[in-house]
Amino acid sequence: MQQSKHYLAAFLAFFIWGFFSLGLKPISYVNSFDILFYRISFAAVFILLFMGLFQYKLIKKDFQTFTKLPSEYRRKTIFLTLIGAVFLGLNWFLFIFVVNKINVQSASFAYLICPIITAFLANIILKEELKKHQWMAICISFTGCVIYFFTNSSHLLYAVIIAASYSFYLISQRSNIFLEKFTILAIQILLIFFVILPYFLIKGFYIPKYVSFYAYATVIALLFTLVPLYLNLFALKGAKASTVGIMLYINPIITLIIAVYYYKEAVNVFQIASYLLILCSIVIYNKDYIIRKQPPIIKDLQ
Repeated sequence: MQQSKHYLAAFLAFFIWGFFSLGLKPISYVNSFDILFYRISFAAVFILLFMGLFQYKLIKKDFQTFTKLPSEYRRKTIFLTLIGAVFLGLNWFLFIFVVNKINVQSASFAYLICPIITAFLANIILKEELKKHQWMAICISFTGCVIYFFTNSSHLLYAVIIAASYSFYLISQRSNIFLEKFTILAIQILLIFFVILPYFLIKGFYIPKYVSFYAYATVIALLFTLVPLYLNLFALKGAKASTVGIMLYINPIITLIIAVYYYKEAVNVFQIASYLLILCSIVIYNKDYIIRKQPPIIKDLQ
């Protein structure tokens, strides 16, 4: 039962994120950095209210846990939380910018290659073992990226940075185990807020005049930020970073469908070929799980 909870949490997180562009595109008239600021601000308010009202005991428990940790583990927790905030903030800004100023397809491609990048980095950093067919999958995915590069080189760079920033976030938080994930998420959101706040204090705050903007900002902060992030962090408690990373393919498939059929973005034959190659690499990577007809999470926990 516990295994199913982690598996379902990961699925729901990436399923929700697949529809994120529907919340961003309607407010594309606002600067991407300003959207990021409101996203962070609203998310910080909501998470502080929630924790103050319902998670007071959790905060107290985590504080006591942190103070009792050996100095080495305290430093590790602080470092992983800080570096996670950096990767998360970078990922959020780039995703907003790419969706609103470039196209939804590029954002989709970013999270299509993210699973393979995560698996590759998890092998190098976390020493998670990869089999021969999984290395083959990584090579096929790389080939797909090369094809995409020759058809759209300028957009590929954004996609790779988005993918890499979230991959590093996933991997770093896999080792951030001493505090509850929701507490870590709250701290990271507050850190991002205080890092970007000086920019607006100097530049001046942009105040959108349309009420609809604040409605979209609320939806973004709750539905597309706090809920899926918490589900994702919860999933990492019972799954390898590489497994959760592989499940990211749910997000880009939904995003691509929205880009092509809802936003009517054009796709050429080479881009389709690159997408198919990367999807093929995901199938090959998960060959053992597909043949056995069981969720990857079950095998990983045995």
